[in-house]
Amino acid sequence: MEYEGLEIQEAVPEAASMIETFRAIGYSLETAVADIIDNSITAGASHITIQRYWRGGKSVITIKDNGCGMSNEELVHAMRPGAQNPLEERDEKDLGRFGLGLKTASFSQCRKLSVLSKKDNKLSYWTWDLDYVALCKKWNLVHWIPDEFKDALDDTESGTIVIWSDLDRILPVNTAQNNEVMKERFSRSLEKVRSHISMTFHRFIEDKTLSVVWGSQVVPPWNPFCRDECKLQPFSKDQLPGNVTMRGFVLPHKANFSTESAYLAAEGPKGWSGQQGFYVYRGKRLLLAGDWLGLFRKEEHYKLARIMIDLPNTQDAEWQIDIKKSKAYPPAVCREQIEQYAKQVRSTAEQVFRHRGKILKQRAGTEFYPLWLEKKKDNNWSYVINRQNPVIDHIKQLATTNPNEAIEGLLKLVEATVPTKTIFINESKDEDKQEPTIAMDTTLVEQTIKNMFDSFLSQGNTPAQAKALLKLVEPFNYYEDLIESL
Repeated sequence: MEYEGLEIQEAVPEAASMIETFRAIGYSLETAVADIIDNSITAGASHITIQRYWRGGKSVITIKDNGCGMSNEELVHAMRPGAQNPLEERDEKDLGRFGLGLKTASFSQCRKLSVLSKKDNKLSYWTWDLDYVALCKKWNLVHWIPDEFKDALDDTESGTIVIWSDLDRILPVNTAQNNEVMKERFSRSLEKVRSHISMTFHRFIEDKTLSVVWGSQVVPPWNPFCRDECKLQPFSKDQLPGNVTMRGFVLPHKANFSTESAYLAAEGPKGWSGQQGFYVYRGKRLLLAGDWLGLFRKEEHYKLARIMIDLPNTQDAEWQIDIKKSKAYPPAVCREQIEQYAKQVRSTAEQVFRHRGKILKQRAGTEFYPLWLEKKKDNNWSYVINRQNPVIDHIKQLATTNPNEAIEGLLKLVEATVPTKTIFINESKDEDKQEPTIAMDTTLVEQTIKNMFDSFLSQGNTPAQAKALLKLVEPFNYYEDLIESL
């Protein structure tokens, strides 16, 4: 042994300080509840019930499952911080890793964590009371459970109920029970939890291996990929190192969704722009939703792009999965492969967004005639009417017999077809460039200005008045030097 014969000193962390550190890991209420559900799924639960009891500052949240339950020894072990070595090999269905989830998730929301479990028809219960830990300065569990929940598992053969009380991170402890404003805020925060569960565990719910009841309502699954939409564009599956798979989807344009309600539902908790990006799963459990993993920015014209990444729990270290299971970082070995695949999905999503889902492809032996042409010079985009478009020829012919109708038709055509989405996409890609300058044929400008100047003079205006009027007409306001030289 390398340190044989040397003095050894045990450095036990100070209990109250360490627990306060656990509280600062950064869980939100929804990620904390999801972490408790992970434990229930790992325990084989098929049914989970989440309840909230409004009592002002003494409100309570419970999460109950019908899993395998724990003996007294197993429960004490589960209540111990760091109960599991993250380096140990685990069952592929095990959603934990650090042995901290139950404790850190609970401590982040409340000062009192009580767990009652039933196994082999025997009940076991223990409580972490953070105020008591601070008082005794030891890692001491208390053999106590709130009286009202002692019979909470009577209706199940086995299972566990997690009880959060003293919810100081959710509600001020002095909140009165009749405080309707705080009650409404409490309800809204819990509604976010329901949406998060619907998204995070949608594959379990869809497989019917799990049902989650929120209060008295069953939580429906929210699938970000809209697999039932006939205009969905799925990409082929790609294989990544470590038995990781990736598959992209481009959702339909709003005009091509089956129903308005389906389109609104597909928006998701973060909204259309917020939900674009990668969806990283581990063991069917969604870890990260709508994130480009540092590879790209979120932009409006890519909002229909969503990419599923499935990884086994053996890849936690390589993908840097954090304790909260809310962050992931692709390893360098596959980063370029992921980026190139995502560019293909994003390109298709941009085309669907740009053309409102109608992407015209040139057929063999035929030619497609766009009305507008895009040009880029010196990092500036311009958009010009395509003179080869048959519509322009028609307007020219009409102008020989009915010029007023031809001009009005041309103006309406331009007004109706200005490529606003294309302009938006191109400008947003180059948002750091300088403001573009107006570029026009100077000869045409000079002649038109001269003709209008003469017209203003013929109407009885003085030269100074005519010049002042020209400066008020766009685009001639950009050519004051030409006007002054008249």
